[in-house]
Amino acid sequence: MKKKVAFYTLGCKLNFSETSTIARNFQEEGFDRVDFSEHADMYVINTCSVTENADKRFKSIVKQAQKVNPDAFVAAIGCYAQLKPEDLASVHGVDLVLGATEKFKITDYINDLSKNDFGEVHSCEIVEADFYVGSYAIGDRTRAFLKVQDGCDYKCTYCTIPLARGISRSDTLQNVIKNAKEIASQDIKEIVLTGVNIGDYGKGEFGNKKHEHTFYDLVEALDAIEGIHRLRISSIEPNLLKNKTIDFVADSNSFVPHFHIPLQSGSDEILKLMRRRYLSGLYVDRVTRIKEVMPHACIGVDVIVGFPGETDELFLETYHFLNDLDISYLHVFTYSERDNTVAAEMDNVVSKNVRSKRSKMLRGLSAKKRRAFYESQIGSVRTVLFEGENKEGYIHGFTENYVKVKAPWNPELVNQLKQVELVNIDEDGLVRFVFVDEKIEA
Repeated sequence: MKKKVAFYTLGCKLNFSETSTIARNFQEEGFDRVDFSEHADMYVINTCSVTENADKRFKSIVKQAQKVNPDAFVAAIGCYAQLKPEDLASVHGVDLVLGATEKFKITDYINDLSKNDFGEVHSCEIVEADFYVGSYAIGDRTRAFLKVQDGCDYKCTYCTIPLARGISRSDTLQNVIKNAKEIASQDIKEIVLTGVNIGDYGKGEFGNKKHEHTFYDLVEALDAIEGIHRLRISSIEPNLLKNKTIDFVADSNSFVPHFHIPLQSGSDEILKLMRRRYLSGLYVDRVTRIKEVMPHACIGVDVIVGFPGETDELFLETYHFLNDLDISYLHVFTYSERDNTVAAEMDNVVSKNVRSKRSKMLRGLSAKKRRAFYESQIGSVRTVLFEGENKEGYIHGFTENYVKVKAPWNPELVNQLKQVELVNIDEDGLVRFVFVDEKIEA
């Protein structure tokens, strides 16, 4: 009988791409992959250090696995496993904890899958995380997440990612192209480029600072590959998103008009405290340039509220900055203290209830921005890629510029690209449409 393994992934698209690669390694070793809700001999939890209450979340997922099979072998990998290995190893039921470099060799660390009395830890010093492991996620979506870069050399005062993932390093251009072609050959219509700091693409496999290729070279090479319908840039720092890249995307074959650009604060005072590598003026320039060459582009923004020193006035500066900016939605993060970061030692701490109130205000602004963006797209003709899930009798999909649409469930539409005219916004905030070639309202 083949052993069964199940995976649970927390956090970012990069984690999903790595889980997928690790799962393929298990399958090569003779394991069958099953859903996390099913009975398995081994459960692997890919952790994240960014989500608040990472510890509580992890414990509840371990309990979930133990409910299904109390005798299963449980392993923790990923960012939180690198930062707090002993904490995870002490959780009841955990047998193995692997850090940043060890996670890709997980099958080397398992023997007969018998339970350990205590969680066994294998975690490197983060300076040893200097080699690159390529990965991509396929199989469970109409899109694939393709990892092109890992680690970060930035020193943002709130962030533990450099401690969890090490220095900035990249895949070779040749290998990225090979992986992209493999994905395209499997009838996957969309590839999302992921990494920790993908605009820094080009630093060598071992983090050597000379860029053999730039992010622009990567974009240009991927756009030339036949058989890729859509390419999407997941998230890119504003100081690394160059006008040359924006202009290329505007005229490209495959890249879609959708950018996700972290801002973190609209106040220059707070940006300096965060040690971000730009000020608000540069951010305005990037948004303006995108909208000049792609008026229909979707622009998403990351923002952190409640950072130490963020007074009411400085928060309102961020609020008004975002309100006046031609953006499409926000990802709002409530600041939370992280061990071994500069910000955790800063004065002028913002109280939890004030952080929560500010977060609510920005989430309200995000809903308003998304609605306004969707309204601006009504009457336009777009191409939708339909998803594979039946959600309460409806099929969902996304236009190239990230408008979410819905129609009555039709399995024949799954993983299809269809031209539609956007007609109106439904009561749940999603967009209804008519197929251009049929003019039948969905």
